[in-house]
Parts: sequence; structure tokens; C-alpha cells
Amino acid sequence: MTPRPSPATDLGFHASHEQFPPSALLTALRAAQEAGFSSGMCSDHFAPWSSRQGHSGHAWTWLGAGLQATTLPLGVVTSPGQRYHPAVHAQTMATLAEMFPGRFWAALGTGQALNERITGGRWPPKDVRARRLRECVEVIRALFDGEVVDHDGLVRVEGAQLWTRPARPPGLLIAAVTPATARQAVADWAPDGLITVNQPEDGHIDTLTAYREAGGAGPAVLQAHLSWDRSREAALAAAHDQWREPVLGSEVGWEIARPRHFEEVGRFVTPADVEPYVHVSADLAEHADWLARQAAAGFDRIMLHQVGPDQLRFVEEFGAHVLPQLAPGR
Repeated sequence: MTPRPSPATDLGFHASHEQFPPSALLTALRAAQEAGFSSGMCSDHFAPWSSRQGHSGHAWTWLGAGLQATTLPLGVVTSPGQRYHPAVHAQTMATLAEMFPGRFWAALGTGQALNERITGGRWPPKDVRARRLRECVEVIRALFDGEVVDHDGLVRVEGAQLWTRPARPPGLLIAAVTPATARQAVADWAPDGLITVNQPEDGHIDTLTAYREAGGAGPAVLQAHLSWDRSREAALAAAHDQWREPVLGSEVGWEIARPRHFEEVGRFVTPADVEPYVHVSADLAEHADWLARQAAAGFDRIMLHQVGPDQLRFVEEFGAHVLPQLAPGR
């Protein structure tokens, strides 16, 4: 039996805007709080991975509604520099943090062409996107500190100042899939924490280890993709239907620009190909054991992402049978 994590391990609900309408996700978030989930987060997409998913609500509008509708802390994975100007990004984050003190955080990454190329600007290579992210963080943090910011580089800012600032700025985490990205971020801009996603052969633990070894001391968050249904066959079918495009490797996944192009490539992804990236099981105890192993590896917060269609049934069943095993007394 896998050792259970302590009650300090935070177990959250991930709201996938690519897959569901924002109204349904708000209902699911409320239900998650009632079921015992202690936090939440959401994706920030302009387009879904595929037309089968078929949604892409505005994350920031939803975050304001979710913070008002619940008492949960909420976060988002987002990308400054192209779709979002860093000064506007800073203003949005500062406003949420001022209205809901201590309850909002953001994880910053270099982005994906799927979402960022809509501005019509050139989609830069990875190393340029990493430098742009570092510049954006410098701008955002300076604005949080009350500075008047001028910046002329990969992003341009002229005379920007935040007139409404929270007493405590929101945490800025690094969104990293690879150990190299995690290490470089610690060196470049000292993020307040790390978020990564579960990967085959526990690659996410390698990313966490790299973050810690580089000196990263902030909280470590795992976005845990899982698929649960009444039968294993149904759970695997749902994982393949909804999550085969996102499992494409970063060298491909960060560069493809349109859902229909993802679908073309996704035709060659089999259910067996998806399974290493999504924990598939009809057995709630198996899910609990798998999540316990992730917590035991050092993740402070695990955000559960049910890739299957029935979010409310997932929340109810995991709230009743999985969360009590992982966090006794909650």
C-alpha cells in the first residue's frame, strides 16, 4: 500500500476551459468545494485542442466569477508577451488579488501557437519565447511594486503604472514540463513556485527534482490528468477521445496553430499512446494510490483534472471515496 500524504497536501479541482462551457465549470467548481476539494485552477486557452472538445471560455472572466462564487483559492496557467501585453496581464492579476486577498495565483509559461498566434505576430522559437517571458516577469513584478515602467525589448512598455495594487501581489509560478525549463526559470527569474503535469515514467518528478536542485523553494503543484468511469473501457475511451491531441510532444504541441491540424496529427495517436499521460482506471482506490504516490514524491498541491465528460459525477465520487483517503479528516 502506498503511504498516504499528510493532510497538508492540497487537493484541487482543475477546470478545463477547452472541454466544457464556463457555466458548467462554475457549477462543477461549486460542487468541488462542497465535496471537499480545497482549491481550484483553470486553463487559459483561446482555442480547444480539437473540435470534439469544442469550447474555450475566457479564463479571466471565469476566475472572477469562481473567486466570488466560492471561498477556494484559484490559479491559472497563462502566457504573457503575445496574446497578453504584460502590463494588461499585471493589471488583471492585481485586480483579482486586490478583490480576493491571498486566493489567486498565476503560473507563467512560454505559450503555445494554438493560443498565441491569433494576434498575427510572428511565433518565435522557444529560446526567444523564454527570453520574452523573462522580460514580461520583470515588467509585471515592477508594476506590482508600484514602479512606473518603461521597457524596450522583446516586449515594449511605455509609462505603465498600476494604480490599483493588492497589499500582497499574487504568486508567480513557472509552468514547466521539462527539467531544463524548470532549472532555467530558477536562474532567470526565481519563480515563486512550480507547476508541471504528470508524464510517462514519472517524468514530472524529474522536473520537480530539477526545480529543487536549482534552488526553487516555492510550492510544487502537479496538474494530474486522470480518467475515471464506471468501466476501464469507458475511462480509456474518454481519455483517447478528449486528450489524444494534448499528449503530443512539446516539439510538436507548442508549434501547431489550429485545432484541425491537431486533429490531423491526432488520428495517429492510439489509446495505448494516451495511457502513459493519463491515469486511466475505473477503480477509485487505484486513483487514490496513484495520487498518494505523487504527493509522497514532494508535490504540495495536486490539481485533479478529470478528462472524461461527467465532471459532477467525478467530483461526487472522488469527494466521497478518494479525497478522504488522501487527506483524512478533511
